[in-house]
Amino acid sequence: MQVSVTEALNLLGTNKVKLFDKVMSHGSMSVEIYRPVNVDLQTPHLQDELYVVINGNGEFFIDGKQTTFKQGDVFFVQAGTEHRFLNFSEDFATWVIFYGPEGGEK
Repeated sequence: MQVSVTEALNLLGTNKVKLFDKVMSHGSMSVEIYRPVNVDLQTPHLQDELYVVINGNGEFFIDGKQTTFKQGDVFFVQAGTEHRFLNFSEDFATWVIFYGPEGGEK
């Protein structure tokens, strides 16, 4: 299966009301497109995840630490870890890949 960035962003539409959508899945793995607007309100997830930044830049908060990010950066977030994107540009969008058992790798 293949999904382009353009196809995935089109699933979200242009009104920026829909912030994310699942674009593929297999077994315990799922891939979503995520495009928060102004503020990232997400809470810790039940599975491990990877973020691959498609567009934009800003700051990423994870487990009490903050770092900057730009297009092309990749982040790993262990299941249950507090994290969010901060001070991100208007064009920010990222792939989110969830995988593994709930609660993270054992």
